[in-house]
Formats: sequence, C-alpha cells, structure tokens
Amino acid sequence: MDRVVKVASQKAVVIFSKSTCCMCHAIKRLFYEQGVSPMIYELDEDINGRDMERSLLRLGCSPAVPAVFIGGRFVGSANTVMTLHINGSLKKMLKDAGALWL
Repeated sequence: MDRVVKVASQKAVVIFSKSTCCMCHAIKRLFYEQGVSPMIYELDEDINGRDMERSLLRLGCSPAVPAVFIGGRFVGSANTVMTLHINGSLKKMLKDAGALWL
C-alpha cells in the first residue's frame, strides 16, 4: 500500500493501468485530450504489479484498473472519472492539482 501512495503522489495526475485494458486506454486518452500529461504506471509491466493491484483493491478501486489519482488523492476508476468529466468537475480538479493551467 505504501508503494501505491508513494507513486500516486509523484505527479499531479497518476493513472495505474494495464497495457491490455481498453478502459485504461480510454481514460489515458481522455487525459491526453484535456492537455494533461499523466504519469502512467502499467501494473502488468512491473514485477510488483500484482501486489500493487491488491493494494488498489484495498483502497476501494474496483476494478483495480484504471485507478486515477489527482493531486495525490484517489479519485476513482473509469466510471467515476467519466462522470466527473461529463459534469465538468474534472477540469476544476485538474486545475487545482496543477495539471492544467487554462
């Protein structure tokens, strides 16, 4: 769990992902299209990926990926992020975290 928290606080936006997950791809694309350059952490490409995935589940992320952290705080997975985007809250969160300037 400590490793997840440490990685999640390294950049304004951190996405825990799997390279083969279509929803992960969609969420990454959403952030790129907003002009955000998130830190992407591919769990399936890391030797400790399984342990980190279990930690994400314990944090309440179900499914474990994509798991989005903004400003070091766990925001949620794809459904939550898309809801925030649609209702306009995501942009404010990104600006507050310093991931967007405009």
